[in-house]
Amino acid sequence: MSFVATANPPIHGAEPMVGNDGFFPAVDCETLRNDIRLDGTVTAARLRLAVVDAMLAINTELQQWRIEQEQAGHATLADVPAPTLAGESAKVHQYRKAIYAHVGASLAEAYRDMDTLPQGAGKEARVMGAIETRVDAFHQQLRWAVADLQGTSRVIAELL
Repeated sequence: MSFVATANPPIHGAEPMVGNDGFFPAVDCETLRNDIRLDGTVTAARLRLAVVDAMLAINTELQQWRIEQEQAGHATLADVPAPTLAGESAKVHQYRKAIYAHVGASLAEAYRDMDTLPQGAGKEARVMGAIETRVDAFHQQLRWAVADLQGTSRVIAELL
């Protein structure tokens, strides 16, 4: 018989919202943790740092688009014309999806330390392959969410 330790998530209500810049919405770390199924191995401090990093990256990428929206008279992302689904602007949902995907990718990349991998019988290669697939999926979700938010094509292709 072997003992398998599991990491419990932080106590309910212990992870506050991470404020944003006023145009883009704040991010609720507890909801993010539940939505992308993070356990307690990701500490509250690391999750907050990953969220702030995601906000910085995505807000910077969307800077020109944001300026265009503000010039059109939209004070916040929720004010940008978009369908409302489940009581929320599709643009807000797409932004949150981009944040979640960025956080998921960066945490998956950070936690692929070889010291934590199982040893023997090719397990390392299988685990690393699964992690790479997960990281790639998060990056794809990120790219699609940003494209959807801006109303641009998801496909980036160029003929040579």
